[in-house]
Amino acid sequence: MTRIIMHGCNGHMGRVITDICAQDAEAEIVAGIDPYTDVPNEYPVFEKIEDCDVEADVIIDFSNAKAVDALIDYSIEKKVPVVLCTTGLTEEQIKKAEDAAESVAVLRSANMSLGVNTLMELLKKAAKVFSPAGFDIEIIEKHHNQKLDAPSGTAIALADSINEEMGNQFEYVYDRSQVRKKRDKKELGISAVRGGNIVGEHDVIFAGQDEVITFRHTAYSKAVFAKGAVEAAKFLGTKTVGFYDMADVIAAK
Repeated sequence: MTRIIMHGCNGHMGRVITDICAQDAEAEIVAGIDPYTDVPNEYPVFEKIEDCDVEADVIIDFSNAKAVDALIDYSIEKKVPVVLCTTGLTEEQIKKAEDAAESVAVLRSANMSLGVNTLMELLKKAAKVFSPAGFDIEIIEKHHNQKLDAPSGTAIALADSINEEMGNQFEYVYDRSQVRKKRDKKELGISAVRGGNIVGEHDVIFAGQDEVITFRHTAYSKAVFAKGAVEAAKFLGTKTVGFYDMADVIAAK
């Protein structure tokens, strides 16, 4: 049984993770951290992480960037591994998390979905076959109309998984409207669509002569990220030090 502190327990993702753990015989939330402590929970909730005196194997963080510094300090002091899921961290905070990994286990990933991270591994193998054969690579991502950034962090992570595998030979192209010329073979196109309430859809296209291979990941709810976070917590709860990502979780399965 993995004992979990849920950092940001009363936010949307915190509630989803609480529900998932309630159905998981291998995971239990033993305490929560949230400024809104009046929400009913089946575990004790503390307003600040430094007030928590409950023993646990790992912390899952789905809070906000402002709370991450205190969280990392607590993780180091108590030697409790932490799964960092909060987005929008500064470069300084990312560096702090990486430095903390010398004292305690830390896991951080651009996307917590098991499906997306498995897709990254598949794309590496596909790129090694199709790229030398002259296939063009394009990524199209779709999200809801309230999303502020474009392209998505996941789209960039998918592109990076291909590019790193191929020796960083590709140049990312986000807009071809200002240049009138044929597509360069070393381009990797990334396009963004915003509309409706699309949770998240990513297509990676390998387009060759007379054949096209498309890899697609579709998220129908944010529960896919919550499920991945719980699986990451089970993995990280057995570690003492080191900096990990979801690729390590998948490799261990």
